[in-house]
Amino acid sequence: MRLVPKLLVPGVVLALAGCVRFQPQPLAPEKTAAALEQRSLTNAELKSFLETNLHRELAPGPATAWDLETLTLVAFYYHPSLDVARAEWRVLQAGESTAAERPNPTVTPSAAYEPAEGAFSPWIPALIFDFPIETAGKRHRRVEQAEHLSESARLAIATTAWQVRGQLRASLVAFAAAQKRVVLLRGILQVRDNLVGRLEKQNQAGEISTLELNTARIALVRAQTDLADAERTLAQARPGLADALGLPETALEGATIQFDLTVPAAAEALTSKQAREMALLGRSDIRGALEDYAASQSALQLEIAKQYPDLHLSPGYQWNAGSTGEHDWQLGGTIELPVLNRHRGPIAEAAARREASSARFIALQAKVLGEINSAIAVFRASESNATVMDTLVNTQTRQHQLVQAQFEAGAVDQLEVLTSQVELKTSELSRFEAEVKLQEALGTLENAVQQPLDLPPAIFQPSKRHAP
Repeated sequence: MRLVPKLLVPGVVLALAGCVRFQPQPLAPEKTAAALEQRSLTNAELKSFLETNLHRELAPGPATAWDLETLTLVAFYYHPSLDVARAEWRVLQAGESTAAERPNPTVTPSAAYEPAEGAFSPWIPALIFDFPIETAGKRHRRVEQAEHLSESARLAIATTAWQVRGQLRASLVAFAAAQKRVVLLRGILQVRDNLVGRLEKQNQAGEISTLELNTARIALVRAQTDLADAERTLAQARPGLADALGLPETALEGATIQFDLTVPAAAEALTSKQAREMALLGRSDIRGALEDYAASQSALQLEIAKQYPDLHLSPGYQWNAGSTGEHDWQLGGTIELPVLNRHRGPIAEAAARREASSARFIALQAKVLGEINSAIAVFRASESNATVMDTLVNTQTRQHQLVQAQFEAGAVDQLEVLTSQVELKTSELSRFEAEVKLQEALGTLENAVQQPLDLPPAIFQPSKRHAP
């Protein structure tokens, strides 16, 4: 007679005992700021991460030579935007569990007061249970939708990784270029200083006018200004590189950073038709957009399934206080009657969202195609300009060698040699700037087709279970 109430209370207690309890995790800005300042390239966990992904051992501590390959992995380890992308993926991973959960049954206790002669008690307790049963595969559609959204978030990690690498590569090119630009400008400044010294002697001897001397002095001042600008750019490039790595600037002190501004021959493969087709079908943002579209399809299927009402089984128990028997069992059910609406509105909304997702995918593909075409065009133009500058330097080198030979033969004076040397070093600087532009174009092209020349493409593919 009292079996159901006796089992109900322990069941409720056990259910409550299995509940997850809230654990506060307050943020301490002073601690997070200190942790950011303490990040370094000598972290033992970072070293293990690098060796795992590079499949080779690294030299300990400062002896490591940091290039684009190793620094890319450093950025993957430290950069905060990747932490955000991973956290967002974990949110949607949890959404998969939420979508797979089945609705809990409910129980409704009640009691009625009905005094009767000879009854054991005037109270008539009752329990009504409700067991919801989802129909038409609604749970399956929910799970499908959640899985597609989770996969889209996983691919967003790869998209973020490419953005991090693109920013790092640009910062590394800027840093390496600033270092070499300072060296080249110092060379030009030294030759111009020698040239002005020679002209001052000729001016004092009355061999040249003050106008010619002042022209050379103005060129010297411009060279000094260019050098000062280059040194300022170099000073700004180091913090920019540290920021791209997710490190404080102090972490780069004493580090040997290498970057070869020479464009490898393999870069030509990035302009191929195959590379273009692979990007239009396989870029992480393209695949993520496909997952978003698949999720919108599952959402539409879910809304269509909701046309079919769920079933609620409602068994009940009532104790009749011994008047007509000690207890009664009841069996009932509830089902929605689709007479006032047939769920047309939500179905139309889901269908419209699917169309919007399709439009976004096509727009993204068109944007990617435009990025690739633009990147290839800029790369070709930069390549052509670098070739022209290389020809100019070769011509200028031969010219300088000829002037040097004439000077040794006594046909020309030192002034002609210095002038030729200035022209050669200026053309070398122009060729260097063309090489920098070509490197920048190569970085843009790599990002457009999402094919790295220095790392295996698999490093940009986060695991189904764990992000990199």
